[in-house]
Amino acid sequence: MTVSPLLVFAHADEAEAFAAQGVPHLITGVGKVNAAFALTRALLEDGPHPGRRVVVLGTAGALSDDAWLDTVYQVEAVVQHDFSLPSPTLRPGGAQLDVPTAIIATGDVFVQNDAQREALAALGASLVDMETYAYSAVCERLGVPLQVFKVPSDFADSATTQDEWDSVAVSKSEQLLAFAERYLPELFV
Repeated sequence: MTVSPLLVFAHADEAEAFAAQGVPHLITGVGKVNAAFALTRALLEDGPHPGRRVVVLGTAGALSDDAWLDTVYQVEAVVQHDFSLPSPTLRPGGAQLDVPTAIIATGDVFVQNDAQREALAALGASLVDMETYAYSAVCERLGVPLQVFKVPSDFADSATTQDEWDSVAVSKSEQLLAFAERYLPELFV
């Protein structure tokens, strides 16, 4: 028996196009604590399923002016940027697709500051979000393969506002749906 992947989004705006299509998914809420709790609960309540994997789709801030806001990136490594003790770099254990890749920095702060943006880029990250480190830690500890795909919604700079993000995230949901239909057709079974 084939087990469907668990499709995960942090925010309902990112999932809007999938919800309109009736695609089953989990909304965890924004931030590392919400992400860790909701994903852990979903995986443990559902019980062990050989072959189960988690697929995360969502938005992220771009830390480089060279990033393409119309490109979906597969996250190949995750660093935690807002924790004072050293944190290991995590690598999602799911299959790599033939798409552009990125390293993402995760922290419980909406980055919209030029100095923060430069500091995060210095960590080797090209994207920033508020959940991927938590998703990666949960999946690593539970032995569940994880694939993370992020599309930049903004440049995480001083011109970025949270109010603007809400409207952009809805339009990025359509882009993520088109990406999933092409590269992740198993989500629609």
